[in-house]
Amino acid sequence: MQVRFCGVRGSTPAPGIDFVRYGGHTPCLALAHDGACAPTLILDAGSGLQRASLALNGRPFAGTILLSHLHWDHIFGLPFFAAGDRADSAIGVVLPEQQSGEDATSVLTRVMSPPYFPIEPTELRGQWTFASIAPGEHAIEGFTVLAREIPHKGGRTFGYRVSDGHSSLAYMPDHCPTVLGDGEDGFGAYHPAAIELARDADVLVHDAQLFPEELAAEADFGHAVADYSVELARRAGTRSLVLFHHRPDRTDEALDGLARRLGGGSAPSVSVATQDTVLKL
Repeated sequence: MQVRFCGVRGSTPAPGIDFVRYGGHTPCLALAHDGACAPTLILDAGSGLQRASLALNGRPFAGTILLSHLHWDHIFGLPFFAAGDRADSAIGVVLPEQQSGEDATSVLTRVMSPPYFPIEPTELRGQWTFASIAPGEHAIEGFTVLAREIPHKGGRTFGYRVSDGHSSLAYMPDHCPTVLGDGEDGFGAYHPAAIELARDADVLVHDAQLFPEELAAEADFGHAVADYSVELARRAGTRSLVLFHHRPDRTDEALDGLARRLGGGSAPSVSVATQDTVLKL
C-alpha cells in the first residue's frame, strides 16, 4: 500500500511562511495499491484534495472518497478536485450513515449549494455517486475497510482501518476521547473502538491537534492531545504512529518541538505528519 499525505492541517488551511515545511492544507490521504499507477481510495476531502490531483499526473480520478465526518475542513476540497471535476472521472463519495436517516446526497447538499456555494454536489462534472455506510467491515476499491464510530463533537464521526491483505493503516483524524472520561493519564479513555482500529496496525494516523497544556481550555473543541495518540499506539501494538491534524496556528517551529519531544523511539516509532510525504507500507 502507498499512502500520500495531501493535507495534514486541521480546522482551516494555514497559508504563510510559518507553515511551509509541514504544509497548510486540511485533511486528505490518497491510497494506492502496491504497483498501481494512481490512487483509488482517498480518505477525507479537505483542501488537501487539490494535492491529490498531482498524484494522478493529469489522469481523471476513478475511485472512492471516504469521509470520516462532515465538518468543513474535511469536505470543502470536493468542488476543487481537478482530477474529479471533469467529464471522464468516476467517483463515489462515501460518508458515515447519519443518525437522522438523511441520505448522503441531501446532507452534502446542505453545505454545498446556493447561496453558500455556486453549485450542488450533483452538478460536478463526471460520474459522481453519493452513499452512506454503517459501522462494520466493507470492501472498497480492493481494500478491506473497518469503520467504527469514535467520539468527536458535532456530528457522527468514523475512524477507519484500511487493509490490502498485506499492510494496514488506521485513520482517526478527529477524535475526542475525553468525552468518554479522563482516562488513567487525564488525556481521555483508551476505549474499545480506538483500540480495535489501531490493533497491530502498520501505521496509525491520529489526531494530535492539542498539546497537554492546551487540554483544559480546549477539551470541549473535540480533539485529542498528541500524547494520547502515542499511548494509544503503544497499547494497541501499532508499529508506527503519525501525528496528524495540526491546529491551524501550529507553526513549523512548534511542530519541530513536538517531533523532538515525542518523535523517534521504536515502540511505536513516532513522526509528525508532513504534507506530500509518501509512505510505502
